[in-house]
Amino acid sequence: MLPDIDSLALFVKAAELRSLTRAAESSHIGLAAASRRIALLEHRMKSPLLERSPKGVELTAAGATLLVHAKAMLLLLNQMQADMDDHAAGRRGQLRVLANTSAMTQYVPDDLARFSQANPDVRLIVEERWSAQIVAALLAGEADVGVIMEGTSTDGLEVFPYRTDRLAVVLPAGHALAAGETAAFADVLDYDLIALESNSSMMRLLAEHAVSLEKGLRLRVQVRGFEVVCRLVQSGLGVGLLPFRAASAMGQSMGLAVRPLSDDWAARQMLTCIKKDRARTVALNQLLAVLSAPQPTA
Repeated sequence: MLPDIDSLALFVKAAELRSLTRAAESSHIGLAAASRRIALLEHRMKSPLLERSPKGVELTAAGATLLVHAKAMLLLLNQMQADMDDHAAGRRGQLRVLANTSAMTQYVPDDLARFSQANPDVRLIVEERWSAQIVAALLAGEADVGVIMEGTSTDGLEVFPYRTDRLAVVLPAGHALAAGETAAFADVLDYDLIALESNSSMMRLLAEHAVSLEKGLRLRVQVRGFEVVCRLVQSGLGVGLLPFRAASAMGQSMGLAVRPLSDDWAARQMLTCIKKDRARTVALNQLLAVLSAPQPTA
């Protein structure tokens, strides 16, 4: 006989809280009832799952294995309930969209808002990931649409042009490189750099061109978020490297100077991707049309 969902949920809470008492309180049942549920679950699994002590509970080896499966099952059940709620509310379904940090910071939110306004019956699930992770998720069928940077392998995907951006250097007010309208990457390499993590497509591009200039990247700090880069530049730790449009919006409020890189390669193409031979729903075609439309003028 399979375990019931309520007992699995109670077991997960007990494992995470390391307390059956607190798990029972969180589940709004008595401690005695919670103990009976766990005992029955252990009987059905034919293994002890929790080691009890005056300090609380700890997972056994069998309990640790069950915890992984129980969490995955409960997540799927929650997703199933959300999907059924969509149908009950008259929504036509959902689309999962993954976008890299540059696209998410600059363009994707406005485009998805325009799609949602025209298609209120389609639920969007949106996540930010690195481009390589997005490609893997699309190929595995874990996402419907991805927005990535050109240069990432797209084998097995159908790709369409999305937007373009240009890399820029973010500078403290009064910095020597702020004197011109643009900055050359070779000059930027003379300073300590604050940039994104090494697995970002932007950092791979910067590293390649630093090598071609026979210079090193003087990386002082690497972080995940665009705003953190600007904050660290503001603190005087170095100069930052970010997409121009996003950096300009953030830097202006922080009193920073942002200068686009003059190098030709600093202009980058973003791509919209779907898995090849994927069946296209009406909603998916409408989303691709929005992502392929020219950028609205301000």
